[in-house]
Amino acid sequence: MVLAHYAKSHANHCVLAGQENDRDKQMNYCKKIYRMKPVALKLPALVGLLAVFLTPPSMAQHPLDIETVSDAYVYLLGRSIVIRQEHTDIAEPAVDYNVIKYNPVGSAEFVNPNLDVAYLEAWIAVDDKTPVLLEIPEIGDRYYTAQICNEWGDVIVNINERNFPSNPSGKFAFVAPGSKAKVPADAVRIELHSRKAKMLARVELKTNTEEAIALQKQFKLRALGEPVIEPATPIPEFGNKELLGVEIFDYAEPVLNSALDISPIAARMQARVHDIALQAKDKQHRDKLDTMIRTQVVPNFLQYAVTKSGVFKNNWLGTLGTGNYGSDYWMRSSANLVGLWANTNDEVIYFVATKDAEGQPLNGSNDYVLEFPAASRPDAVVDGYWSVILVDVPDYRVVPNSLNRFNLNSYSGLKFEPDGSLRILVAKKPNAKVPESNWLPSADGKGFSLTLRTYVPKDIVKRGDWFPPSLTKVAQ
Repeated sequence: MVLAHYAKSHANHCVLAGQENDRDKQMNYCKKIYRMKPVALKLPALVGLLAVFLTPPSMAQHPLDIETVSDAYVYLLGRSIVIRQEHTDIAEPAVDYNVIKYNPVGSAEFVNPNLDVAYLEAWIAVDDKTPVLLEIPEIGDRYYTAQICNEWGDVIVNINERNFPSNPSGKFAFVAPGSKAKVPADAVRIELHSRKAKMLARVELKTNTEEAIALQKQFKLRALGEPVIEPATPIPEFGNKELLGVEIFDYAEPVLNSALDISPIAARMQARVHDIALQAKDKQHRDKLDTMIRTQVVPNFLQYAVTKSGVFKNNWLGTLGTGNYGSDYWMRSSANLVGLWANTNDEVIYFVATKDAEGQPLNGSNDYVLEFPAASRPDAVVDGYWSVILVDVPDYRVVPNSLNRFNLNSYSGLKFEPDGSLRILVAKKPNAKVPESNWLPSADGKGFSLTLRTYVPKDIVKRGDWFPPSLTKVAQ
């Protein structure tokens, strides 16, 4: 009777496990077993039969196809990257949850730095009873935003005068999902997607850095009590080029349980991750999985992340569709890998170039001209401001030069051509054909990348109808 009872239970499990293709076959077979009369079985025979049924259906029925494994891996990697960043951030001296880190202004020591804003960041951590209060100073006549991201990399909200016209400054209270905790009467209540969130706030420098810094320091964050804070989920260390192999699935359950995913296909994808994680426990499947991940899945994803995760035109990759990803977890994981905390397109769109008009890698040995017609200059397609920065590759660091000029932007005093067009020279030294004010220095003999940022882009940019022109190599 034990065997007959298990057969019925296993038949139900076959269906609940979602093995759609073999459902009828499995159910019919299990029903036959259930209808068997009890028979006397010796222990070895009973153990053998039970082993057949105890073999998880996902391991027994499904081959390891590259598409299924890739989708499960990429989905799980997106959350793992955010967890890795949480470990990195909290490990820094004097950094803690609900404490603002005021990044130094104008420092070029970071990878792919943003030299246009005063930056501040913090990890927000709440519980059901404890809100966290953010105070934003009154800011006029300059771009600013307090971007709040969830634990998967999606943007929850941007707090600024465009999204909160009645409350562009003042107090904002973050609460846990479904929390009924009281917040100050003069605070705007904002419900998070889980018990943690990342804040990245920016204040435009313009031409008065001291004023921007003063505003930066007026952002305040504090918990209204003592929230219970779970530590960052343990995961193995990994780099952006040396991504995890099959061992990523060993951590699937705690990683997926650590934060709610608002994606409409989260349940389906998490079921797929659990299926692969189950197969990874079997030695035979584990070795095959690891080989597939390291030789196919990871290289394919890395290639996708830098060439296909946005819109490619004029040899520029535009970050259209970032910030709120919906069902596109491939784009979300790609954005998390190459530019974690990407904002929504209403706030900013990035364009990244690593090749010239001929499709050749950009190199500091050559001279290039970036020429914008008068009607489509970057200042004409933004309601905020724009900038372009040069960094070397593969280090993504700014290039030292005698002018300490690492980027150009709306306030750089650029000179226009008589017809109103804008020409920018990217080269190791000035060229008489372009005004020196428009020269962006490169490193002789070294590859480089350009990133053009458009803040509060107009609809023409958000539709993908505007792209920077290709960089044209010119005679030196």
